[in-house]
Amino acid sequence: MFKFIVAVIFSLFTLEANSDEALRAFKKQDYTEAFKLYEKSAKEGDSKAQSALSYLYAMGLGVQKDLKKSLEWLEKSAQSGDANAQYDLGMFYLKGNNVEQNSKKAFELLSKSSAQNNINAQYNLALMYYKGDGVDLSVPKAVELLDKAATSGHVGAAQNVGHIYMQLLKFDEASKWFEKSAAAGDESSYYVLAQIYCELEEFKKAKEWANRAINSGNKEAKILYKKYELDKY
Repeated sequence: MFKFIVAVIFSLFTLEANSDEALRAFKKQDYTEAFKLYEKSAKEGDSKAQSALSYLYAMGLGVQKDLKKSLEWLEKSAQSGDANAQYDLGMFYLKGNNVEQNSKKAFELLSKSSAQNNINAQYNLALMYYKGDGVDLSVPKAVELLDKAATSGHVGAAQNVGHIYMQLLKFDEASKWFEKSAAAGDESSYYVLAQIYCELEEFKKAKEWANRAINSGNKEAKILYKKYELDKY
């Protein structure tokens, strides 16, 4: 049902170091100058510059590509408390990208990033709780994190938190999130909402969503419509 959002390389947020001059050089594609400026700040302990330097080494921009040095600077940035670096490094350990796969390390790093309200970390940490990957399985904790991420605008979390609320039989909470997904154009939510409102015995609402689902081509919605005799409402 759920998919991890993988950090393929790094988030471009890593380039937002304190040095405006370095960022300007990067945007001008003067990568040699950008590298020099980021390196200076990174060696002075700037966590965002450390993360940016990691990105430049990974991409080979302004310096020869070196994944080992990229990882070293990413680790320094994560240790310095940069939420994006913690997220990127956590995802590397989770998926075994450039490092040996280690779910416990992934959990530790994603937890730190999540605590700083990184919504991607919250989402992927929720999946770890949901699957019991690197941590004891806890559906309530997964729901809590998905709800936080969804509330902050994470699309994947908004689409999935409703499903877990349904598993917990919390239909009122589930309907809230499915209605948001429906409003965003997710037609698959129409049928689920019809199901939910049938369970809640709110048949007028169920009829409305069932009709939307039928009009969108959902065949199961027709069966639901007949089963609950929604034409009466």
